Amino acid sequence: MKKLECIIRPFKLEEVKEALTNVGIRGMTVSEVRGFGRSRGHTELYRGSEYAIEFVPKLKLEIVVAEENLDQAIEAVQQSASTGKIGDGKIFVLPIDETVRIRTGEKGPAAI
Repeated sequence: MKKLECIIRPFKLEEVKEALTNVGIRGMTVSEVRGFGRSRGHTELYRGSEYAIEFVPKLKLEIVVAEENLDQAIEAVQQSASTGKIGDGKIFVLPIDETVRIRTGEKGPAAI
């Protein structure tokens, strides 16, 4: 099993969720996060004053998938979250040793 940590633009959430549902992904966790990458944020004008926005609002999706679904899930996120502009985000792939469903005690991919 693998865990995908996807950093995406907030307005892309519905598109990404729909794309993942279409490839059979049934669950995810979404967190509001703030950060910056190579672009180091941006500046905005507010009431005549310029402000540096260093930490840009993003969403972090956490998705656990079976190895056989990994490539489909990555492709779904990549295609649906892309705008073609700097700041589209990242996908991190991490190993998962074990998963346990608390309610039933199921383990492994059956617990996803």
